[in-house]
Amino acid sequence: MTTNDSGSAPKPPAKDPWDLPDVSGLTIGVLGGTGPQGRGLAYRFARAGHKVVIGSRAADRAEAAAAELGHGVEGADNAECARRSDVVIVAVPWDGHAKTLESLREELVGKLVVDCVNPLGFDKKGAYALKPEEGSAAEQAAALLPGSRVTAAFHHLSAVLLQDETIEEIDTDVMVLGEARADTDTVQALASRIPGMRGVFAGRLRNAHQVESLVANLISVNRRYKAHAGLRTTDV
Repeated sequence: MTTNDSGSAPKPPAKDPWDLPDVSGLTIGVLGGTGPQGRGLAYRFARAGHKVVIGSRAADRAEAAAAELGHGVEGADNAECARRSDVVIVAVPWDGHAKTLESLREELVGKLVVDCVNPLGFDKKGAYALKPEEGSAAEQAAALLPGSRVTAAFHHLSAVLLQDETIEEIDTDVMVLGEARADTDTVQALASRIPGMRGVFAGRLRNAHQVESLVANLISVNRRYKAHAGLRTTDV
């Protein structure tokens, strides 16, 4: 007797991992948008056609940075940035990570949050990874934002390349982590909006520490070879 003869429904075909949603209409907020990484991401997404709002503790500082970036980027204080955005990228310094997210818990309810913070320390030997009590910056964000959909991505991007207006494409993959496939698919699709980039699913948030920590190795690579190294995954 075949499976169909027994009355069991055939299994649906596996979803194509590269069948990603259309994210072109999403408004992107960047907390920490006045820092190098935040400014670079804001610039690239605005250049790709997204409405972008950068946030700062001081609205006037965010507005000044937005005016410098152009491409329709707007500036606001962090709370207003969170309220006006569909997707909120967290690009604040590690030492202000917890405090910033705690203060925005209500504004971030229901939002797709993308944490790209790398907990790092520095000494005379160079950069080294820190391990938060929760396991990673992304897991700390998830613990602090129970009403948000927290993902992790954009850790390994060079702020120098992101902000360089002469560079058309950035040759790199973006490791994307999260708990819900719909959310990681959205973030993968957002990464792929930037020419040269590709979003690649890299596991659940419990694996975020390794991804965040790898930045310490990339800093060592960049210093030795005077480069702006990124990552590419092979055979995917």
